[in-house]
Amino acid sequence: MPYVNKPRPYKHEYEMYDGTPAVKKKRALRNKARRELEREGLVHKGDGKDVDHKRPLSKGGSTARSNLRVQSASNNRSYKRNSDHTPK
Repeated sequence: MPYVNKPRPYKHEYEMYDGTPAVKKKRALRNKARRELEREGLVHKGDGKDVDHKRPLSKGGSTARSNLRVQSASNNRSYKRNSDHTPK
């Protein structure tokens, strides 16, 4: 635990990562996908479900409706792993 007796530097984290243009663009794409499926009635705020991209944005996927699906949060946030416990 790196921040045991000192405050976490949220402002610095935002400046170094969350506030960068590339991260903002990806966040906007994820939010757009969620709104699209909310309009269809497939997900609701606080329902414990995530909007998943069948082909991830990081691997060239898009936010087109054909690339979106609804999954439980635990399924969407877990990764298949190799025998040495590294993500596939």
